[in-house]
Amino acid sequence: MQLYLGLMSGTSLDGLDIALIEQSEKTTLLATHYLPMPEELRADILALCAPGPDELARAATTEQRWVRLAAQGIQTLLKQQELTPASIRAIGSHGQTIRHEPTRGFSIQIGNPALLAELTSISVVSDFRRRDVAAGGQGAPLVPAFHETLFGEQHCFRAVLNIGGFSNLSLLAPAQPVRGFDCGPGNVLMDAWIQRQRGDSYDRDGAWAASGKVQSELLEALLSDPFFNTRGPKSTGRELFNLDWLDQHLDTQPHYVEADVQATLLELTAISISKALHSAQSETEELLVCGGGAHNRTLVTRLAALLPGCAVNSTQAYGVPADWVEAMAFAWLAHCCLEGIPTNRPSVTGACGLRVLGAIYPA
Repeated sequence: MQLYLGLMSGTSLDGLDIALIEQSEKTTLLATHYLPMPEELRADILALCAPGPDELARAATTEQRWVRLAAQGIQTLLKQQELTPASIRAIGSHGQTIRHEPTRGFSIQIGNPALLAELTSISVVSDFRRRDVAAGGQGAPLVPAFHETLFGEQHCFRAVLNIGGFSNLSLLAPAQPVRGFDCGPGNVLMDAWIQRQRGDSYDRDGAWAASGKVQSELLEALLSDPFFNTRGPKSTGRELFNLDWLDQHLDTQPHYVEADVQATLLELTAISISKALHSAQSETEELLVCGGGAHNRTLVTRLAALLPGCAVNSTQAYGVPADWVEAMAFAWLAHCCLEGIPTNRPSVTGACGLRVLGAIYPA
């Protein structure tokens, strides 16, 4: 029995997910722990996602705070499970993405894996994206290989949709290599808009969006961004889709009711996903949803309406909690790195070949 910890902090910046898995012939989730992101740390990370003064020093000090928070969470989980650091083969740490620009040859995650290994006395595998980028790939999404492991044994056309800050699809077809790509904004614009207008961190169940009316003219303008008409491999991030991007469109449009903007942003997410899925794999019979967006009832209901003939379910239907798929994935990626198993997929990222992903920091 091999135990691994997966550590994931996504673009939504709501908190740190820690998953404990047992890795044998299959991946089994044993325990989880969630740490809310302190507001000051969240603000400092968000500031690093755009150019600013003294970036190197700010990144170095910010990632130390991020690591100490992560180490605290890991120690709590181990104590709850009555485990010692020696029980864990490795931590798979994604780190926190602050810039993702593969067209310029880089994807940057902060997370100081050396300090994490020092604080936890557990080996750390990190820096999963840069090898794929070095091989000419997008460095994202990385989870399709894991989705294939969990959900690929079937005789139908299936897709797995992760809705975090951004949305990405994994396409699972019988006797074909997994494919996948980023679709565009997931929760990122909806979260940013509701925080600006109402001070809430997210729109629970999509209730505020449901109270508004989709503005077709604004939606058409948002969907005119070239990203939505680009076929995969492709990935995106806050460098493109952010409040400044939204404001540029709002400035050229009539004044809209705030709830209507939220409704339109939800529709943008739903339509960009449904169109991407239909274009890439129109035969899809089942869509499995994971990530924070799986809890947005308004969004999931809208996706189901836009995808007639396709069953839309949570990954929970197959025994995998929707909130923990990505943290599990990075625990699995750590295992694969230590075993020398390639985990990028050229059919997903566009890399020139299979690569073993991750850098190892021994305990």
